[in-house]
Amino acid sequence: MSTPVHDLPAQKGTLLQTPIQPSSWKRGRGSRVRFTNGLFKYYFLFSILALCLVLALVIFFIGKTAILTFKDISLADFFLSFDWTPEEGKFGAASFIVNTISLTALTLVFAVPISIGMAILIAEIAPKWLKSFIRPILDLLVGIPSIVYGYLGLTVLIPIIRELSGENLGDGMLAASLVLTIMILPTVSRISDDAISAVPKKYREAAYALGSTRLQVIMKVVLPAAARGIAAAVILGMTRAIGETMAVVMVIGNTAQLATSLFSPTSVLTSNIVMQISNVEFDSTWNYALHMMAFLLLIISFGLIMIIRLISRKRGDAA
Repeated sequence: MSTPVHDLPAQKGTLLQTPIQPSSWKRGRGSRVRFTNGLFKYYFLFSILALCLVLALVIFFIGKTAILTFKDISLADFFLSFDWTPEEGKFGAASFIVNTISLTALTLVFAVPISIGMAILIAEIAPKWLKSFIRPILDLLVGIPSIVYGYLGLTVLIPIIRELSGENLGDGMLAASLVLTIMILPTVSRISDDAISAVPKKYREAAYALGSTRLQVIMKVVLPAAARGIAAAVILGMTRAIGETMAVVMVIGNTAQLATSLFSPTSVLTSNIVMQISNVEFDSTWNYALHMMAFLLLIISFGLIMIIRLISRKRGDAA
């Protein structure tokens, strides 16, 4: 129904009577918005600068103490010698470096196939009810303290290894790698699961339309598409395995020697640092050498994190 003509003036008068905000109120509101935006801008800038400052101080102080190692010993003596007898002035860290690399590699051999298999099961095969059950459990396992894993390894795993292998102790590289495998498995699985789930559905549909089986779709389409995310997950798990301390200390045996078998007690960079750092004088080559080991772990961790960032950037550019 059309509006009566006699009502038009009233409506027009009503519109004209709508209050208009004064320009001073608008200017005041604009000033408050600009002040709030500027406050948050400088707050975030201060937070970033504070984080960079803390990181720089950690690198500076550890590196400054670590460099003092080479006042009394040479680079070759530290990095190439396998003789670690600080009481006699011999600080060869080669055995700890080799053991750390070996332990990390052995852990990845155990953890990566299982983790990727679990991620494929969760993302591609399991029904929804099973996914909703497994994913929260993996998230909970990520948050368990490492000392709990170490205690379980000491009280449960080592007796089993001792019984099956016939060794007297059971401590060593195998026990440490199995404990680390259990520790990093949830992390690698969940990140790989997210990477596989992020693969567009159209890739799968196109492969099925060409007559591919589910196994072919997973192996030839989904995994190659999620390769960068899976690689980042593996590197993140490797970073945790390299830097883990308490769980390794409890099961590796803590003997300063090169590992000659999977069952011989040995030591890595982290376990050697935590076992000896409290018993040495600060102004001593022994303490400087331990700081140098910590500095090596710091550099390795930074390198792995930079690799993760590079992989993530390439994945973003590809997308």
